[in-house]
Amino acid sequence: MIIESVDFFYASMPEVTLEADGSQDALLIRVTSGGLVGWGECEASPLVSIAAFVTPRSHGVCQPVSASVLGEELNGPADIARITALVERNSMDLLQAPHTFSGIEMALWDLLGQRFEEPVWKLLGYSDAYAKTPYASLLFGNTVDETMAQGRSAVAQNFRAVKFGWGPFGTGDPSVDADHLRAAREAIGPDTHLLVDAGQVWGEDVEAATARLDALEEVGAVWLEEPFHASAYAAHAALAARATSVRIAGGEGAHNVHMARNLIDYGGIGFVQIDAGRIGGLGAAKAIADYAASAGVTYVNHTFTSHLALSASLQPFAGLADHRICEYPVQPKQLATDITRTRLLPDANGEIHVPDAPGLGMSVDLEALEPYLHDVSITIDGRELYASPNRIRTAVSS
Repeated sequence: MIIESVDFFYASMPEVTLEADGSQDALLIRVTSGGLVGWGECEASPLVSIAAFVTPRSHGVCQPVSASVLGEELNGPADIARITALVERNSMDLLQAPHTFSGIEMALWDLLGQRFEEPVWKLLGYSDAYAKTPYASLLFGNTVDETMAQGRSAVAQNFRAVKFGWGPFGTGDPSVDADHLRAAREAIGPDTHLLVDAGQVWGEDVEAATARLDALEEVGAVWLEEPFHASAYAAHAALAARATSVRIAGGEGAHNVHMARNLIDYGGIGFVQIDAGRIGGLGAAKAIADYAASAGVTYVNHTFTSHLALSASLQPFAGLADHRICEYPVQPKQLATDITRTRLLPDANGEIHVPDAPGLGMSVDLEALEPYLHDVSITIDGRELYASPNRIRTAVSS
């Protein structure tokens, strides 16, 4: 098969706010080959990602992502690895390339799954897929009472793990953060796992992060996520050495395998959190899952948008029996909910299951997305480099 087309669908909520909520817009990618269709989703700025696919080349290793994708053969996983290497080489100096290619690479796996009538996790080499325990991924409230209400709502929905992040946490006095942490623990009870996400708020200020350790350990937090910039490896390691029971987590900001491995090797993290929509796709995420397992570090998916992205994020560690906790977007914007007809819902035990269906096992609903979609055109000197697909009129949905 030959990769015939790559189409981008840029969607957003009517108003995009300053919330730290990545479900306010989306960039869906549709790949066609041999009469089959695959879908993927980038976790990145949509317009910048589209531009990276079509931008004129600057020189030999600053080419558009399209130069390494369109017209290439796609007959098996080895071709995805080959195309990945082409993108890494030909777009070496195009910094948005990994984000753009992540969604394309997902779609390539989805398409191959349709061809071979196998779920992606089997194509990645797993013989079995294990249920995962989802954690409700929430934002800290602006007040302690709001944090308390968030936690109670998650427990009422049968979540056995809850993560609070961003919001005011880490921006003011440590005593205020401690109050939020105690409220979170009181809300979810003693038996629910409590996770905390600082959203890189302290840059590389180890002392500021250390000032929160006692409160985190008092409430039994499992991890403190992203206390520092994604590549501040020394700061991560210094904080990890000071912590007693709480572990340091990170990796969602990694946009290549080496960044994620460095966090494991030099950052002292106990949990590596990989976003398949950023790191370069499912192949790169699977490489980190394998590496984490060999290093005694727990692999966790990162996803905060649609169930298409959720399914993709589960594939790289579906077969790791001992890596069970997974992020679950419990309060996405309506846009993210409308992307797919298929939902991955917790079962009676509060667990979710990666689809045992061809590809990613998800059905994209372009008709439901119509109110959110934007028409995009990119021209240079009157020459059109890119125009949005005709959407529903010519859409082929999986």
